[in-house]
Amino acid sequence: MKPIVFTDLDGTLLHPEDYSFREAEPALRMLKERGIPIVMTSSKTRKEIELYRRRLSIADPFISENGGGIFIPEGYFPFEVEGRSIDGYRVIVLGSPYEEVRRALKEIAASVGAEIKGFGEMTVKEVAELTGLPEEEAALCMERDFVEPFVCTKDGRILNEVLKEIERRGLKWTRGRFYHIMGSHDKGRAVRILTAYYRRLHGDVVTIGLGDGLNDEPMLDEVDIAVSVAKKDGSYEPFMVEGIIRARGIGPAGWKSAIIDIMERLRG
Repeated sequence: MKPIVFTDLDGTLLHPEDYSFREAEPALRMLKERGIPIVMTSSKTRKEIELYRRRLSIADPFISENGGGIFIPEGYFPFEVEGRSIDGYRVIVLGSPYEEVRRALKEIAASVGAEIKGFGEMTVKEVAELTGLPEEEAALCMERDFVEPFVCTKDGRILNEVLKEIERRGLKWTRGRFYHIMGSHDKGRAVRILTAYYRRLHGDVVTIGLGDGLNDEPMLDEVDIAVSVAKKDGSYEPFMVEGIIRARGIGPAGWKSAIIDIMERLRG
């Protein structure tokens, strides 16, 4: 049985404050030594994920912007893969175009009288200050394809009206560190598609998913072993996922402990 790891980044594999993955390195080395794929499944953009793939020396497929796009390196699977060829990947597009989503958010803000600012309306400096990212990484965060993160500067009642209007228009919203508006995609659908390819390659697989926020729930619903990683205050997202495991530790520390425990159990 071949394990496949699907992992969120911010607040999960990466520390919620400084984006460090240092505490997870022993578990990352173990997975690499055993040839276990590590599929980054994140709200981050393609460019951001590519940066961390280089930093972590990971060459497996990845899923960007909450499931908006699946990026499979050309030749990764020894059979034909759906999608189109872009920059050395086979890309399966599940999300709506970014400009359509941005336009819908502006229309919604006007219709309910909300003061909303999306990342597309911010400067690189503003995004850096909001996220805590260095400006060069904030610039990568703004190269978006499918999803618009946004902040609402009025009260919770107005925010609720915005979310209802997003749903009324047949779009989706979710929440990571920020609220996001997007098309009909989610992480779970992307995980399901990519898992089918791994199953075709390896036969029997066991999928493992790790996440810390609401936007991870569709992914955690889809995998065989779901892990909830503690937030920076030690709390856990109240996931409605049967049998979910609560990792011992915040961010990458919890990621490491969960991966080591699961791998030992699977070997046993």
